[in-house]
Amino acid sequence: MANNILQNIINLPELKKKILITFALLFVYRIGVHVPTPGIDGLALEAFFDQVQGTLLAMFDMFSGGALERLSVFALGIMPYISASIILQLLTVAIPALERLSKEGEHGRKKITQYTRYGTVLLSLIQGIGISIGLEKMSAPSGAPIVLDPGWGFRLLTVITLTAGTAFIMWLGEQITERGIGNGISLIIFAGIVARMPAAGANTFRLLNTG
Repeated sequence: MANNILQNIINLPELKKKILITFALLFVYRIGVHVPTPGIDGLALEAFFDQVQGTLLAMFDMFSGGALERLSVFALGIMPYISASIILQLLTVAIPALERLSKEGEHGRKKITQYTRYGTVLLSLIQGIGISIGLEKMSAPSGAPIVLDPGWGFRLLTVITLTAGTAFIMWLGEQITERGIGNGISLIIFAGIVARMPAAGANTFRLLNTG
């Protein structure tokens, strides 16, 4: 069965090209997960996340592929885009103008996609402000502050960095959908979960052993 699948891929250059493009874009995404946001004490942040293992925050970090634990440029992940998509779908039912737009075929679909992008940026800005302010109040178990130089300079830089990171992930997902094998957003979420599964499994085993 596996040999037949590989043979089909080899015999279809277009499919092989799409798979290579998909892996290349996912590789770019995984690199971005390791690029830290400026102004953060990485050791203090790591110690803080070690303290919250097994909580809801750790679960959210798994869906971000470990980007939140490192507070990388992709720390917000693709969640703002998903939230914006859900909000647009609900508004389509509630607002007649959006409902008419959704029935206009390709043109309407492009318009709704454009509104979703705007909504993604807006949600990223709001979440970025919340995260930057929250980080200034957080510290490691040793008492070391996570933010090296708190203030509006750090907040503005963090908001811009995280919003740009989410916009770039959104672009990667769209490129995978158009040029790769499709379902770009789903593949990005899947790649993040798979990357964190070994660590999550090891932590679960450790928690079971300690009761």
